[in-house]
Amino acid sequence: MSIVITNSQTGSNGRRTALGPGVPAPDFTLRCTPDQSVSLNEFRGRTVILAFYPADWSPVCGDQMALYNEVLNEFQEFDAELLGISVDGAWCHSAFAKQNKLHFPLLADFEPKGAVARAYGVYDQENGMSERALFVIDPDGIIHWSYLSPIGINPGANGILSALEDLKTKSETTAVAK
Repeated sequence: MSIVITNSQTGSNGRRTALGPGVPAPDFTLRCTPDQSVSLNEFRGRTVILAFYPADWSPVCGDQMALYNEVLNEFQEFDAELLGISVDGAWCHSAFAKQNKLHFPLLADFEPKGAVARAYGVYDQENGMSERALFVIDPDGIIHWSYLSPIGINPGANGILSALEDLKTKSETTAVAK
């Protein structure tokens, strides 16, 4: 696995905080199945949604991933690719995705545990899992929007859809200006 760590941020309390807009998204390669990997750089030229979540099989995570599965077509209307990421292993993801009929990849930030979550500033060291965080990455690989949700609350899809709409508007404005 390769990970490029850039520009992690530290809050006033000394804890790391989620990377924010304007920061290059750290590249990574993670397992999506026991025998296949996905790299962020494979999606260059497309918008990417990263949905970090604590664990497969937890009630809030299950609801969150099911919701994203339901609105996947809306994300795809913006030519956006959704990637779920947690510290669970590829076998666990495979069973969870099958059980919930998910139609997007779940990536295993398993070994070294939480390395990608750390790179994005969303690893919960105390509990050994990623926090519940969302990132929208523009086609150039720059974080356009990020959101760190309270661990027990499903952040829903409205923030993602608003960020995708904003990114589309900015892209259209830039194209007209050229």
